[in-house]
Amino acid sequence: MGNKEERNELWRKALRESMKNKDRMAIPRVKMPELDAAYRSRSYDEVNMGLSQEQAVQEAKRCLDCPDSSCMSGCPVGVNIPKFIKHIERNEILEAAGTLKETSALPAVCGRVCPQEKQCESRCIHLKMKSQPVAIGYLERFAADYEREQGSISAPKPVAGNGIKIAVIGSGPAGLSFAGDMAKYGYDVTVFEALHEIGGVLKYGIPEFRLPNRIVDAEIDILHKMGVKFITNCIVGKTLSYEDLHAQGFKGIFAASGAGLPNFMHIQGENLPGVLSSNEYLTRINLMGAGREGAETPVFMGKNVVVIGGGNTAMDSVRTARRLGAEKAMIIYRRSEEEMPARLEEVKHAKEEGVIFLTLHNPIEYIGDERGRVKQAVLQKMQLGEADASGRRRPVEIPGAVETVDADLVVVATGVSPNPLIPDAFGGLNVSQRGTIVVNEDSLQTDLPDVFAGGDIVRGGATVILAMGDGRQAAAAMHASFL
Repeated sequence: MGNKEERNELWRKALRESMKNKDRMAIPRVKMPELDAAYRSRSYDEVNMGLSQEQAVQEAKRCLDCPDSSCMSGCPVGVNIPKFIKHIERNEILEAAGTLKETSALPAVCGRVCPQEKQCESRCIHLKMKSQPVAIGYLERFAADYEREQGSISAPKPVAGNGIKIAVIGSGPAGLSFAGDMAKYGYDVTVFEALHEIGGVLKYGIPEFRLPNRIVDAEIDILHKMGVKFITNCIVGKTLSYEDLHAQGFKGIFAASGAGLPNFMHIQGENLPGVLSSNEYLTRINLMGAGREGAETPVFMGKNVVVIGGGNTAMDSVRTARRLGAEKAMIIYRRSEEEMPARLEEVKHAKEEGVIFLTLHNPIEYIGDERGRVKQAVLQKMQLGEADASGRRRPVEIPGAVETVDADLVVVATGVSPNPLIPDAFGGLNVSQRGTIVVNEDSLQTDLPDVFAGGDIVRGGATVILAMGDGRQAAAAMHASFL
């Protein structure tokens, strides 16, 4: 049944007629309950506390159930947004969760970390009427959480198995989304993960105060129930080769190995002890417990912590530093706050938690102490010039304007490059100058006919939801190639 036919179902018509649009428009957007900033800045408890059922139903009434559903065009995985929201409006929360899972393998994750304000919510009809958009992300989280808390999580039923073995390299959002769809199609899916835990960047990159591991584990458990197999501590390209996968009978391969190679700035003092990448910092803390007392692989906590960058990873790093006891945690960003790629909510939370923002500054040197450990960062003051290729105004130096700040820990969060392992190990792949795997835009198929690829290994650093969209797109294309 298409979206238009579903919209014309009697229950949807009755809901639309139960309340005038002007009354729906008059309802103010719900505010997400949050933990107190002073408490949470020293706690790993999740900051956003979720909506009550009453709040969710009231917010769902704001949705006008538009004929063209423009919000859906902003969702990379094609969630039937009006349908799931209308189920919430009439208190059919489990039906809402089921609607989400028709297209999304990770609804509780997406409801927490997707940039809805730039995607689905940015297309909401409310914006054209100078009103705030429907809180689609909050409602997605509510429905997925409600189902889990009720203990009634159901796995989508796959079609009869076809016996065709498919390998997935990497258990991040692209790999998990692909695995879920291929399992629904009836394939025998095995996910190979290099680390000891499933989840990829969802586990090692995003702190628990933003995305608790138990939420990720619950979503992964659904894939287990669908028959997806997971093999950890296995590095495809090292532990297993392309030829090994063929010898084991795999007929299709999806490369979703991510972008785990940190970018550094190559400035003086960057190799000093106490200067590290956000990848290392967050992975050691999130995945290896380095922030805990007595940890086997401890990380230096830092009292004066400087984080370089303005994206979500930079916010995750600086907010983590606050939770590990930093007295002064500072964001250094070379553009103005308006150009920051981080979500507005993450910037707001960081400020509330005491993070200092030093925008229009760029590090040019790190200075060590008598033991050779970093003690200060030298910053070049910047101003905005003309727009560059990205459309953002380019930062340019203000001659002679330099500032020095104390820093006993520096975390560099200036982006990542694709993991080179698969491009290097799989002969015959077309690889771009940036190190990304080149694919057909429509099918995400590589120059090796049995290898498809998606997520950060194709895009460079991108969002969870875009990676998931790639997983769905590649699964549909690979399935079509077997028909």
